[in-house]
Amino acid sequence: MVKRIGVLTSGGDAPGMNAAIRAVTRVALNSGIEVFGIYDGYKGMVEGYIEPLTKASVGEIIDRGGTILGSARLPEFKDPDVREKAVQQLKKRGIEAIVVIGGDGSYRGALALTEMGINCIGLPGTIDNDITCTDFTIGFDTALTTIVEAVDKLRDTSSSHHRCSIVEVMGNRCGDLAIWSGIACGAEIVITSSTGFEEGEVLERLRDLDLIKKKRHAIVVISEKITDVHQFAKKVSLNTGFSGRATVLGHVQRGGSPTPTDRVLASRMGEKAVDLLMQGIGGQCVSIKDNQIIAVPIEEALNTPRESRKKLQNLFERLV
Repeated sequence: MVKRIGVLTSGGDAPGMNAAIRAVTRVALNSGIEVFGIYDGYKGMVEGYIEPLTKASVGEIIDRGGTILGSARLPEFKDPDVREKAVQQLKKRGIEAIVVIGGDGSYRGALALTEMGINCIGLPGTIDNDITCTDFTIGFDTALTTIVEAVDKLRDTSSSHHRCSIVEVMGNRCGDLAIWSGIACGAEIVITSSTGFEEGEVLERLRDLDLIKKKRHAIVVISEKITDVHQFAKKVSLNTGFSGRATVLGHVQRGGSPTPTDRVLASRMGEKAVDLLMQGIGGQCVSIKDNQIIAVPIEEALNTPRESRKKLQNLFERLV
């Protein structure tokens, strides 16, 4: 049986990563396995920034956002020679397997290491919910909660000033944060890469909300990287009866104490990762499907098409 494992966080940080680190560490230690924290992701692995973890060192971190292990991007990890340096650092310490917490880029590194003889298990740590093989990623629920709290506050001031608030949320190529928060906040319009963005059509809908439906305010939630929201807000002011204001929530969505949902999800996934490594399994990632914690081959996860969000979009339209 595996005797020493490592754990690292890679890519963008997400609330709940610390809960996952804690779960991996404590489940492993309680199973007689030594645990090493690898700091600053794959960069720290290559440079040997690796230290033992104890139950005490992961105490009182379950409620903390971010990651105590730090994270750093290392594009050079694609190079086999760079990965070989990382493998040598692990072998020097007797580390036989790794739990990698991060997004799809982190999964690719985990798969490559598994192919080099170091069994790796991936955990989906990203606020974007863009890992297609899992219903939810660690950090998504907390980021969603942060957005909902912010939009609820914006609605109060928007209704006082006959204003349209255009709120840009994160999500990269995935529109889940936008559509989920749009439903939860009762937004008037949601724009994602799936819905497309026709500026004239959106302005026409806003004019209808103002002149026909007599709305005192309007909330537009839009995924990042679709348009310049500040320029669009000016066009709202010029072409509708609303005063347009843009709010880019930015990295505030990444921070904060993880919700109970994310803490429990991270703990369940961390336990599953250790159980898989104890069975000598690598090259898999942990997912949640229909509230069941399962394992999926990383290669399959990376090639699984994204499920349509048409049902959620239809629900949103029926609620407007």
